[in-house]
Amino acid sequence: MAEEILLQVKPRTIIGKQVRGLRRDGWIPLSVYGAHVQARNMQAEERALRAVLNKAGTNRLIRLDTGDGAQHVVITREIQREPISGKYWHIDFMEISLTEKMEIDIPVSLQGTPPSTKSGEGLLIHGLESVTVRVLPTDLIPEIVVDVSGLVNLNDALYVSDLKLGDTIEILTNPEEMLAKVIAVREEVVATEAPAATAEVEVVGKEKKEEETAEEKE
Repeated sequence: MAEEILLQVKPRTIIGKQVRGLRRDGWIPLSVYGAHVQARNMQAEERALRAVLNKAGTNRLIRLDTGDGAQHVVITREIQREPISGKYWHIDFMEISLTEKMEIDIPVSLQGTPPSTKSGEGLLIHGLESVTVRVLPTDLIPEIVVDVSGLVNLNDALYVSDLKLGDTIEILTNPEEMLAKVIAVREEVVATEAPAATAEVEVVGKEKKEEETAEEKE
């Protein structure tokens, strides 16, 4: 691993609704699972966990220090939060082998400024937010940087097929998917308020469902 991100954890014997007491004491319940390991319940101190997740996100490797002297390398699979406060509710980690390839979504970061957007003639449209790849954990990159400064003309675009990630990373996303495009300002479509309101209701509903699911899991 290029940079080690370490999180100290310890086994958790408390499950179900009793984990509310853990959270009040500053501990967050974790689940650790993987293809070659037995699933187990763990817990981590909330402040340390927050610092690690802020740094690692969902696509950087984390080494769990469980106190057994063994190497446990994981990636974050699911982060559940309390709907109102936004505090961590439950975290799922997947333990991985450093010698086996895995499929993972890597976020796309657009850098640079197309000339037409500087003059106000063009508008940069963002496409995919992430690209799915197959890669060895040791070759994992935190993000895919896409330079859009070369989109000189209106309707110029970049697609997944334009990505050059080297031989160690296999791209699984459809090569015809768009990453970025410059369109004329007059073509901008303003979203109506109704779909936005619907989306907000769906998100809130999802959060409530996630909270119930977390308690059932624990």
